[in-house]
Amino acid sequence: MPISPISASPLPLTPSGGKTTGPQSAVDQLGKTFGQALDSLNTQQASSDQLIQQLAAGENVDVHNVMIAAEQTDVAFRIAIAMRDQLVQAYQEMMRMQI
Repeated sequence: MPISPISASPLPLTPSGGKTTGPQSAVDQLGKTFGQALDSLNTQQASSDQLIQQLAAGENVDVHNVMIAAEQTDVAFRIAIAMRDQLVQAYQEMMRMQI
C-alpha cells in the first residue's frame, strides 16, 4: 500500500509578480492563507473522523490506516495551535509598542 507524503506548501513572501503591496493587501493575503490552512485541517479532521466511525461500526477498515489518519490530523492540529499562539504573541507585541 503506498503511503501518501505530507505536503507542505511554503508561504510566498511576495505575491506573484514580485510587486510589493500595501498593508491591507498583506493582511488580506495572510487571512486568506490561514483560512485555506484551516479549511484543509477541517477536511482532514472530517476524513479521520469518518475512518474512526467506520472502524467503530465494525466495517472493513485497516486499523493502521485509521491510526495514520488520526496521527496526521493530530500533527496538523498541533501546527494550527502553534500558528495561533504565534499570531496572538505577535498581536500582543504590537499592542505593547509605544507610538
